[in-house]
Amino acid sequence: METKHYKRCDWAEQNELEKQYHDTEWGVPLYDDRKLFEMLILEGMQAGLSWSTILSKRESLRSAFDNFDPAILINYDENKIEELMQNTGVIRNRLKIKSVIGNAKAYYKVQEQHGSFQDFLWKYVDYKPIQNQWADISSVPASTALSDTISRDLKKLGFKFVGTTIIYAFMQAVGIVNDHLTCCYLHNR
Repeated sequence: METKHYKRCDWAEQNELEKQYHDTEWGVPLYDDRKLFEMLILEGMQAGLSWSTILSKRESLRSAFDNFDPAILINYDENKIEELMQNTGVIRNRLKIKSVIGNAKAYYKVQEQHGSFQDFLWKYVDYKPIQNQWADISSVPASTALSDTISRDLKKLGFKFVGTTIIYAFMQAVGIVNDHLTCCYLHNR
């Protein structure tokens, strides 16, 4: 007997921003270098906060950080950091702000060494999303051996705020892994 999929993943039922994000973005395979970079930055910004906080500040973050354009970000200086620290529309954590600048530099290192950011990331899964079969949210891991490996490799390249839990959330967000619950109507998308 086939299971009917009528609901969203449990985590995405709190507010309209989460519902929209879940329904249109989360878990959809993403191959665009700039969008992958943006999602990596947003996942790092989320550390210690709720994802709904990041979603509510997403447009302000894009605006404040020049649409996460690495070519602009690598030139940020102390004056720009101080300006961002005064901006209530962003996550005002100096280490996170500095990590955005450092991560932009590391992004270019990845492109030099691997051709593109998406090639670097997607090669870990042979360019095919991992299809998980979690029945309930308590079964979904916070990290895996693969997120450990990607985290370690990113750190070697100079990335910050890329711990294994952040990387697993990133992998879920950009569709490297499909962690829609089996009861979710998007599981078999």
